[in-house]
Amino acid sequence: MLDLAKDIESLSNFKRRTSEYLARMKRSGSPLVLTINGKAELVIQDVAAYQKLYEFADQEASLDFLRKSLDDVKEGRTRPMRQSLKSLGRKK
Repeated sequence: MLDLAKDIESLSNFKRRTSEYLARMKRSGSPLVLTINGKAELVIQDVAAYQKLYEFADQEASLDFLRKSLDDVKEGRTRPMRQSLKSLGRKK
């Protein structure tokens, strides 16, 4: 989890102490926000933390699809598979 009190650093500091910051990110699993001229510009994180984030986003997308599908069923916006397949074979 990002801790805004300690996970924001300037790009200059990161360049000077890269190995220290990398070790800290690996230990904590937290990303690091890098600033340029006092403005947040970059977020970096180690690969393991990124993989977890990526997998979570993929799961959330799947759950969102399932929620929408269930809403379609509840609202009657579906039809039986056989009916759909038959209509695909018809010429218009």
